[in-house]
Amino acid sequence: MELKDLNPQIVWKNFYSLTQIPRPSKKEGRAVEFLYNFGKSLGLETIKDEVGNIIIRKPATRGMEKRKGVILQGHIDMVPQKNADKVHDFEKDPIEAWVDGEWVRARGTTLGADNGLGVAVAMSVLESTDLKHGPVEVLVTVDEETGMTGARALKPGILKGDILINLDSETEGELYVGCAGGLDITASLPYSTAAMPAGYKPFLLTVKGLKGGHSGMDIILYRANANKVMARVLLPMLRDMGVKLVSVDGGSLRNAIPREAFAQIAVPEGRTEQVKEHVDAVLAAVRAEYAATDPDVSVFVEEQAASPSEYIDDSAALAALRAVYGCPDGVWRMSDAVPGLVETSNNTAIVKSEGGKIFVKTLMRSSVDSAKDAMAEQARAVFELAGFSVEFSGGYPGWAPDSSSPILHTMKEVYKGLYGKEPAVMAIHAGLECGILGGAYPHWDMVSCGPTILSPHSPDERVNIHSVEKWWKFVTATLENIPEK
Repeated sequence: MELKDLNPQIVWKNFYSLTQIPRPSKKEGRAVEFLYNFGKSLGLETIKDEVGNIIIRKPATRGMEKRKGVILQGHIDMVPQKNADKVHDFEKDPIEAWVDGEWVRARGTTLGADNGLGVAVAMSVLESTDLKHGPVEVLVTVDEETGMTGARALKPGILKGDILINLDSETEGELYVGCAGGLDITASLPYSTAAMPAGYKPFLLTVKGLKGGHSGMDIILYRANANKVMARVLLPMLRDMGVKLVSVDGGSLRNAIPREAFAQIAVPEGRTEQVKEHVDAVLAAVRAEYAATDPDVSVFVEEQAASPSEYIDDSAALAALRAVYGCPDGVWRMSDAVPGLVETSNNTAIVKSEGGKIFVKTLMRSSVDSAKDAMAEQARAVFELAGFSVEFSGGYPGWAPDSSSPILHTMKEVYKGLYGKEPAVMAIHAGLECGILGGAYPHWDMVSCGPTILSPHSPDERVNIHSVEKWWKFVTATLENIPEK
């Protein structure tokens, strides 16, 4: 079975079109032009703003002109993650989506259902000729995954609607009315190099096989972090065994739990067996600790043919490893107000040596601004004690829940009418654009919904086919039941 054979066919057709257009964050230009031309081809008012956000307006159907205006909102960019053995260029190659029983997956890469399916549903509403709805605007933002810059750049007054339905959450049957805010930390430490002494053998240390995942949605699963595992392995080697660090490269995206990390090292002759035994011991410990959440973790060293001529000076290498090891990571605190919700977390996302500096990048999230600030200061203290320079950037607010929301009430009633039960009303630890967009349009009544997507931001990303059909029926029924102004 192919995507075009799935129901609702209009949604899967539009999603397939998006899979064929490369659209990693900050490289979405072709997809933006595709959406612009899509709106124009339907004869609808279509706007592209200065940063590439697309707005498409569809008039109300006959008899629905007095209904409140609805904005359907999603983001066009996707997280580019792939398995190490997968040959794929996210700036050139289409996503290879395929049907696997009840799920749609991609071959060795992220699928882009986050948030391609949200955009596909919005496109399908614009394209459909048999739906009943009031005035509809579709807002598709750019660069959500690496800083929400599209949402930040949206100008007040350009949109006319009263209600925002965000299409970027990831569990069918749940309505989201709040989300965490976020803050990026970039720590950098300059280092000098020294000539490699005689009697050292080159090795590559690899951490792989981890599940990774979305650093907001999946942080509660307590999966291993490849950068933290790498620091755990390397620190005793450099401190106690005379090993030299040549380079380190772990993680690739701020909002993805790192699945793989690599370090080039040089091992003194006579220490090879001790190093291998140490690696095996750490691997056994990590496998035991993460047996339920990351059972396929692998840590190993392989001797290399080419011997490096230089290594990172020991003081900088040790300082960096201590800082990575000590940096807060994972769930920091659970919410007191919402059972089962992560309040505050940090993802030690990227560790990389490049251009004479070691960089560490983390993304922290919290639904409590003061807790986010406190964790940021804790991380800053760790890095500054190790000699790093620290920069905060990309901070964005959370979205405070509103239990009296009229659109929430409407959507609960619509869902119950369709499926015989009320949807769960939730807040989410991931960052949605609603908090930022609500700052520019404070009068908006906002709810987020979506299909069931598992393991976003990783090559295990998959979407449940049946949930897409249920979600489509729910979104279109909601549009039909929007009250009058």
